[in-house]
Amino acid sequence: MSDMGSGMMGRPGGPNPMHGGPGWYGMGMMRLVAHPGTVPAGTVSLRVHNTGGLTHEVVILPLPASQTAGDRPTASNGKVDEAGSLGEASHSCGAGSGDGITSGATGWTTVTLQPGRYELVWNLPGHYAAGMYTELDVTR
Repeated sequence: MSDMGSGMMGRPGGPNPMHGGPGWYGMGMMRLVAHPGTVPAGTVSLRVHNTGGLTHEVVILPLPASQTAGDRPTASNGKVDEAGSLGEASHSCGAGSGDGITSGATGWTTVTLQPGRYELVWNLPGHYAAGMYTELDVTR
């Protein structure tokens, strides 16, 4: 995961997207990359390293065949619905959920995934729309 740090959170005198304004989000200043992007079905451990300046998380969501990564609707709070989540990595230097993975830290989670498509998302307000998502494909 990476971001442009606290400077991308809004321009001087401009709106701050963390508080619902348009700010700089959607301009490719954030990214989430899965490497490798395809894994075999079964037990999968996701190690998430935060190279950005902001606190991050990764939520694992099934991706329906009719949908592509990045196409989930966002609610008025700028987040996607986490219903059906299979787990998350949001604990600095630890496994599972927590208060987020701080800058420079690593968090992880281990889940069992069936063959299919999954979307990994950072689900804090406005971040999904800013590009904090990627697809993970699981093969037989």
